[in-house]
Amino acid sequence: MQRESALEEWLATEALVMQRLERGPGPGVARPEQVAGLDGLQLMHALLAGELPYAPIAKTLDFTLIEVARGRAVFQGTPRVEHLNPLGTVHGGWFATLLDSALGCAVHTMMPAGRGYTTAELGVNLVKAITPKVQRVRAIGEVVHCGRQLATAQARLVGPDGTLYAHASTTCLVFDIPSKSGA
Repeated sequence: MQRESALEEWLATEALVMQRLERGPGPGVARPEQVAGLDGLQLMHALLAGELPYAPIAKTLDFTLIEVARGRAVFQGTPRVEHLNPLGTVHGGWFATLLDSALGCAVHTMMPAGRGYTTAELGVNLVKAITPKVQRVRAIGEVVHCGRQLATAQARLVGPDGTLYAHASTTCLVFDIPSKSGA
């Protein structure tokens, strides 16, 4: 019963987020002038509010940003038949993409305006297969350390019943974003 109520809550949250995103610009890439002066958390809140386009890969692979806070990002994904490998379980690349998104966006929430990051290392541990019976999973990313040059984060991929399907870690390089004028 607890699993069903958690799944119902997840689906309701997803429906609210999708309504906001559908009223927004849809999938795409934000223009530099749209994000100029925003820190990472402001940018992530704007994405979640449907004020900025969301990443096209989220539509392709059927996952959605559900929640952001300083040092934290949560994505919810729908395992689909299109994500299956020849053995009938969800391909590890789908796990990795969902986890990488949660890790990177958690780091992004820590970036001051004018600073960026890129993934230098991604480690993923798959601990349980996802089959077509699993309706939703969440990748919960949290920053462990964010310094001037490096950031690290960890994430867990879980089902509504708390089942752990995978966990991951990342190391990101942190840098100044070059200004358009090159100064």
